[in-house]
Amino acid sequence: MSISQRLVIKRQSLLRSTSLVSFMTFFSRVLGFARDMLMAYCFGAHAGADAFYVAFRIPNFMRRLFAEGAFSQAFVPVLTEYQKKHSPDEVRTFIARVSGQLGAVLSLITVIGILAAPAIIFIFAPGFGEGSTRTILATEMLRVTFPYLMFISLTAMAGAVLNAYGYYGVPALTPVLLNICMIVAIIYISPHFSVPVVGLAWGVFIAGIVQLLFQFPFLHRRGLLVRPRIYFGDPGVKKVLKLMVPALFGVSIAQLNLLVDQIFASFLPVGSVTWLYMTDRLTDFPLGVFGVAIATVILPHLSRRHIEADQHQFSNHLDWGLRFILLIGIPAGLGLMLFSMPMIATAFGYGEFDTIDVLKTQRSLITLSLGLPAFMIIKVLASGFYAKQDIKTPVKIGAFAMLANSLLCAALIWPLAHAGLTLASAIAGYVNAGLLLVWLLRRGWYKPQAGWPLFLLKTCIANTMMAIYLCYFVGHVDEWMAMPVSHRGLLLLSHISIAILIYIISLGALGMRVSDFRHSMKE
Repeated sequence: MSISQRLVIKRQSLLRSTSLVSFMTFFSRVLGFARDMLMAYCFGAHAGADAFYVAFRIPNFMRRLFAEGAFSQAFVPVLTEYQKKHSPDEVRTFIARVSGQLGAVLSLITVIGILAAPAIIFIFAPGFGEGSTRTILATEMLRVTFPYLMFISLTAMAGAVLNAYGYYGVPALTPVLLNICMIVAIIYISPHFSVPVVGLAWGVFIAGIVQLLFQFPFLHRRGLLVRPRIYFGDPGVKKVLKLMVPALFGVSIAQLNLLVDQIFASFLPVGSVTWLYMTDRLTDFPLGVFGVAIATVILPHLSRRHIEADQHQFSNHLDWGLRFILLIGIPAGLGLMLFSMPMIATAFGYGEFDTIDVLKTQRSLITLSLGLPAFMIIKVLASGFYAKQDIKTPVKIGAFAMLANSLLCAALIWPLAHAGLTLASAIAGYVNAGLLLVWLLRRGWYKPQAGWPLFLLKTCIANTMMAIYLCYFVGHVDEWMAMPVSHRGLLLLSHISIAILIYIISLGALGMRVSDFRHSMKE
């Protein structure tokens, strides 16, 4: 089979593609919870855990920027343009030159990051204090975890290529390998270190290499595996870099806000960074399974509609994405708020992670869950701008939202401690989402379809029915902490399943059907 025969875009509907990515991401997130449960049991919320979460959050933040945000938002529209206007050989050359230049830049950044690890830790966790145990451990572990940035960024590029050709499953499954490597590190590597948590940092390093190598056979099978080339004169590469640099900020404002939260949290008592990390992990579950999945799938579709100058379908795609996000994001945020304590107790309330830690994490989870629908909406709305290759508007909006978050953090940290930081992020999320929506409407890129008031009314009623059930069965923290591990898990799963069933039945009784969202929208 020739290269041109293999370089064919796989055709399938938005709903089917989103379902596939969501399922793969769900599997990864479930394994991620198993990893975090093991971490909480072994390391609790002590100084070593705080140090690791800072050292891990920095490259992991970059993973989110690239794998779930800026690089894909900049690279996919340009790659889509090449697919439409250039030959398969020219597309392969473009991919080779992008990967070569990206690899060179990332190598330089990695070397600088390792050498400047003490300064980076001071920037992201100034409250740890110079010479403290947390600072020393975080610096040591960051030098091990920082190369993960290079490996996972190249992995993200490989995944973006596969996504652009309609192959979503492998990139969505790849994060499973990170969780497997970290679990193996906890069990088999950490015991060999005098400070066991340092073994986790080596697990992250190994995971970066494994995830990158995992992509190669799938790229090769589709004729997309090319040797990187460094060529600075390629106009396509210049266009990607021009779009990517501001997109690093604009599309990932929610994660930047969480980093701001971490800086403030480093001045709070020991354990605050860990409580925020656990909060982020729980909200990241629906955000990754649905928000990122929908944004990942919808971006190539929007890019093609833009290139074809089909503004009507472009708007319809955005409308579909927003409705689907709200249908899932609102009950997800509500469920996390109302059932926060049972979820935290079941996921992390073991070993070194005690009742106090559960209650402290609950406070921040409640406030951050308020912003979950906004964080998910941002993923879809930002895709509308990046498909149009408009970078400036999201960056300006993101800068304003980040400023608002920083001011709110400073105002809310004193009365609400770490929960005030997550509340600030939630409010800033709505500011960001609201402004993105206003600009899309003003420019005429998005025109809402008919039926929004009725859709919102049905969604509100169904969420109310679900909320009544959750409030009645939430229980007390002592009851949940006293249950055996298996009992907690089964009971939580039962309540969540019943709540979801109530929500679905309520929507059905109100006349909402799956067929309402089964847009073919094939390319």
